[in-house]
Amino acid sequence: MLLKKYYDASVSPLMGELEGAVTIMSPATVANVVCGFDVLGFAINNPNDELTLSISNKVGVEIINEDDFNLPTKAEDNVCGAALLALLGETPEIKGFTLISKKHIKPGSGIGSSAASAAGAVFAANELLNKRFTKQDLVRFAMNGEKVASGVKHADNIAPAIYGGVTLIRSIHPIDIIKVNAPELHVTVVHPQIEVRTADARQILKQNVLLKDAIKQWGNIAGLVAGFIHHDYDLIGRSLEDVIIEPVRSILIPGFDEVKTKCKEAGALGGGISGSGPSIFMLSRNAATASIVENVMKEVYNKIGVDFQTHVTTINQEGCKVVNSEK
Repeated sequence: MLLKKYYDASVSPLMGELEGAVTIMSPATVANVVCGFDVLGFAINNPNDELTLSISNKVGVEIINEDDFNLPTKAEDNVCGAALLALLGETPEIKGFTLISKKHIKPGSGIGSSAASAAGAVFAANELLNKRFTKQDLVRFAMNGEKVASGVKHADNIAPAIYGGVTLIRSIHPIDIIKVNAPELHVTVVHPQIEVRTADARQILKQNVLLKDAIKQWGNIAGLVAGFIHHDYDLIGRSLEDVIIEPVRSILIPGFDEVKTKCKEAGALGGGISGSGPSIFMLSRNAATASIVENVMKEVYNKIGVDFQTHVTTINQEGCKVVNSEK
């Protein structure tokens, strides 16, 4: 339900400045999908952020955080705010928005926290504007939020959050996104309770790549996409290999090699670092295997003494969705 205290004139002075409201859920996402750095991603069904957006008579974007993450409320410094400001630049008849954000996706977790915020904000705005903008437009706006978070405009979390399912970002200049018809897959995620900032994880990457490694990576990306399209689980498993990014970033994640090895031994198709980490994801053909994989992850992190959270879920085919609307 909408948080009525913000819409009741007897309770809050915000009433009278708002013209309708919409509440949406915005999903966590897994970017890169091992070999597809910045070009592949998929949405998952759990966890989700909750965003309530209203059109305001005030100029700009007012942000109200209803969580304990102490995120910036200045629009230019907030991923939601930056995305909404970009959208406002193309809607001159709208002065501004009021956003109430309740995050359940922990910032710095590696499962698309900033993308859920940015994508969810512009998705909600588009609902209030009677779906004036295309999904490509929404990706374009939301990437401004990703630039605030990491210093780089990238869409591998944004696209699946908006489109749902597995997405291939063929290009961002111009934006060209393809939704890939993947089979039903079960996803197990472990989030070691450490933080790896996306900006920092990008800085440690090599700037030059050997041609032989690039060729191997291209083959894996093509194989993974083909495996998704043809529902070829063996091909998906063989293609979940990264010879460029993972060897560098995995050193930031305690227990990574052991988790990956033991989860595959337990029946997972494969997996790796989710986004820039520290979360690790594994894909499985069925729920039973996904649960076994979760237990393996728990055993590893209990043994090494690192706090963690786990999620056992499936690929979210819908992306952002409306849960309540008062337009």
